[in-house]
Amino acid sequence: MQNNYHLFHIPVMGTGFSISAPIGVAPFGISSVISIIDDILVDKVRKFYAQKYEFDFNEIAIKEYDGRAKRITEYLNLVQKIVHLKIEEIKSQPFFQQNNKSKYFEMLPETSPLKQAYNRLFHIEDETEKAKLAEELTAAILPGSIDVNIMSKIDQINYKLRGETISEEFSEAKAALRGFAKSNLSSSVIISAGINRGLFSYISQFSDFYRDQTGKLKKKITLKVSDYRSALIQGKFLASKGLEVSEFRIESGLNCGGHSFVSNGLLLPFLLHEFKEKKAQFTKELQPIICKYYETMGWEYPESALSEEPLITVQGGIGTSGEARRLIEDFGCDSTGWGSPFLLVPEVTNVDKETLELLKKATKDDLYLSNASPLGVPFNNLRNTGSEIWTKEKSKTPEPGSPCPKGCLAFNTEFSNTPICTASTLYQKQKLSEIADRQISDEEKEKLINSIHEKICLCEHLGNGTLISLGIDKKGVSPQAICPGPNIVWFDREYSLEEMVDHIYGRGESLVPEERPHMFCQEIELYVSYLQRLLDTMELDEKGVTYIKKFRENLESGMDYCLQIGTKEPYPRENLASIPSFVSSQRERLNKLFADKKFF
Repeated sequence: MQNNYHLFHIPVMGTGFSISAPIGVAPFGISSVISIIDDILVDKVRKFYAQKYEFDFNEIAIKEYDGRAKRITEYLNLVQKIVHLKIEEIKSQPFFQQNNKSKYFEMLPETSPLKQAYNRLFHIEDETEKAKLAEELTAAILPGSIDVNIMSKIDQINYKLRGETISEEFSEAKAALRGFAKSNLSSSVIISAGINRGLFSYISQFSDFYRDQTGKLKKKITLKVSDYRSALIQGKFLASKGLEVSEFRIESGLNCGGHSFVSNGLLLPFLLHEFKEKKAQFTKELQPIICKYYETMGWEYPESALSEEPLITVQGGIGTSGEARRLIEDFGCDSTGWGSPFLLVPEVTNVDKETLELLKKATKDDLYLSNASPLGVPFNNLRNTGSEIWTKEKSKTPEPGSPCPKGCLAFNTEFSNTPICTASTLYQKQKLSEIADRQISDEEKEKLINSIHEKICLCEHLGNGTLISLGIDKKGVSPQAICPGPNIVWFDREYSLEEMVDHIYGRGESLVPEERPHMFCQEIELYVSYLQRLLDTMELDEKGVTYIKKFRENLESGMDYCLQIGTKEPYPRENLASIPSFVSSQRERLNKLFADKKFF
């Protein structure tokens, strides 16, 4: 069982930073997300926790049949076992003492009926009544959801690990999904990076994604989306298979960690307003398609499910309790996602000490949107990480790039029929040789060469910090990459889980300074900077000019909407006062960008 006692969740972070987050937070009723894209990393972490908690560990060979799915299933089942043990331990503890039981209830939001019942326990004098309430409270202790994330774009056959060509069901995303589907978990798969029709169709092979006779879904689908239109398109495709989207998780295109799937200038508040206005449309348009599928299959769609609506949640750049309240109370979101700040909470995430120090000291200039990802998608990066240093040093040798031990991001077929990764030595040597032979200026060559050297081995380096922090690998031989969102700059030390949860709910002293601009301000600045980047790099032909114009139009409309929000009464710890001056300065900056552009 799982609960929705809390008003926030912890999103996926990298391949390893949140890989064991549920072990730390699920026993306290907090939901979090595990990345299951790197099954080799998953298995190393499984071995670590199996030994720590004295469970048997069965080795699954790299090329064992369906090994990828098996490794993921085994790890998820192990995490569930550990969380169950911790929950039972908490339940066995007494009330009226400072222990994990009191921690469980005290971290709940003040609006929680369970928290209110817990507070009432301390004012009951009748011993029988007190014992009855204590028993009810203990029974109500439930774990947070142990959710998983799959990037739909990563769905190729991994020749490096799988060997010969095999059928499509063994592709990266489908095998990962199968690993989750066969696990004992009752939770959600968060699918990110857009529609993948093959993957979406494959979900229909697993009965856990359909309602049982009681109307329950054992496995749920959450779509991470960037706009309403794409959410509806994906929802309709899944509905045609009888599959329901239980949650649409909206993420800021730029004010987030990891890969940035940038919208065409549509700001988060504008998107949230559209979702709020059209929320009922999801049920109205999708449910009849789902019911028709059930009818075609000869199944009965439970009447109890007819009144259910998908959850709307949001994440990306949230930094104060006031901002979270704005998103929940004004925009009707059901939950908010807090990612990057939890990188500074060692109880929750796996970050090696060296990288943790970089995060604590990070300034605005240390955080940047890079082209480092072999996926070809903008990637949030931190300067001076072990990965960045290692990659620069390798670029100076005859063997630039990575040996590509895993091949998770091998998509390029420029030089071979078998896909290879653009961060690999194999690709970079061939590409650099080709650039050297081109009849172009030295300046153009240098620019192209730098773009090749910028690529980093994400599937290896993003997991190294986790392995170092757990003591599985050693620093020096495992270069560490990390992908925090720009919001991390306002958090400057390590925090306990309780401190961060109190900050999220506006209890105690704020962890960020009062002068921190509103999250909507930060997003505006990021989008103006991104538009400048487009103007510098994009080919300004007819198509490019049209795109830029629409981008600017959307951005200007978003700024106007933010100004409207800025006139409202702020929630406690919400810096709405920063919006007018910020919009003014960014609009001036925007106008300067186009001052000498004759096409506009």
